Amino acid sequence: MYLSAPDVGPLERDYLLRAFDSGWIAPAGPDLTAFESDIAAITGWPGAVALSSGTAALHLALLGCGVGPGDDVLVSTFTFAASANAINYCGANPVFVDSDATSWNMSAALLAEAIDRGRRAGRLPKAAVVVDLYGQTADYDAIAPLLAEHGIALIEDAAEALGATYKDRPAGALGDVGVFSFNGNKIMTTSGGGVFVSPDADAADRVRYLATQARQPAVHYEHTDIGFNYRLSNLLAALGRAQLERLPQMSKRRLEINQQYRDVLSDVDGLTFMPVPEWSGWNGWLTCVVLDDTTTRDAIVAALDAADIESRPLWKPMHLQPVFAGAPVVEDGTSQDLFEHGLCLPSGSILSESDVARVADIVASTVRSRP
Repeated sequence: MYLSAPDVGPLERDYLLRAFDSGWIAPAGPDLTAFESDIAAITGWPGAVALSSGTAALHLALLGCGVGPGDDVLVSTFTFAASANAINYCGANPVFVDSDATSWNMSAALLAEAIDRGRRAGRLPKAAVVVDLYGQTADYDAIAPLLAEHGIALIEDAAEALGATYKDRPAGALGDVGVFSFNGNKIMTTSGGGVFVSPDADAADRVRYLATQARQPAVHYEHTDIGFNYRLSNLLAALGRAQLERLPQMSKRRLEINQQYRDVLSDVDGLTFMPVPEWSGWNGWLTCVVLDDTTTRDAIVAALDAADIESRPLWKPMHLQPVFAGAPVVEDGTSQDLFEHGLCLPSGSILSESDVARVADIVASTVRSRP
């Protein structure tokens, strides 16, 4: 049993075969254009560019915000490595910011401290990558004004949060620009893929240009900028269109799975679930729990693995990763504590009630068997 397996079926097959039979096998095509229009409709922003990965979208978002060599970029430390890797692609320096306990997303208080440190050092950050973690958004009404006051661009890394909302506003459209990921384990997938979104159609056109090897509109191959081979293929966009049709249903199923876990495990001592603030319209991507005792968490991982069930600790903070050793960080231990005690349980929308009951039973029995 996988943590978050793709949920695909006849509709996805029909879309793919229709795209194949149309002859649009090359990267461009009508499904790619339509997929971008569908994403634009979800965010309410006119600019959407479908790309080969969420990481590619982050890279181009940073470049579009003017990030370059030597710049500092604030970024959530409690995240997947791609959020920070893309900063290094630009020759810039990640400055990590810890989480709050309310939503596990970037702490506005620690963000303010990081900005003040930069200001006093004469090195105001160029941009901030704020991650929407495990399917719910950060507190943007607290975060956005802090960045706007100092002219720091806000890039919303909504890789895990497609379909989520913040106070009824759609994830991905809560900053200056946003990105989504459609990797195989996300709430919907294009196998691999991502998208850049912007309220500025011209900015999106610039990203599209850079993502297509920065080719000039000439009969021959003419280039005046360094470009990238980052576009999504028409075939994968067709898969994405089918997945988008089913997104509400898949999110609903993941929320049902979360509720089933909560119903079964609510009376297990020493186990709590990821908090969901009142302002968060969570999409249910992964069900996450925290165990009071680290050894109990590890025992659960071992027991699930013995039953051929995948689970995974919460993200290891970036400031604790060897590759980012020595990078500046403003932290209070929140993300490290979550990493040491937290666990993601199988949450894919293809899971049956009996699948979830089996996982929950192993979790509960393991906790109760501990001395």
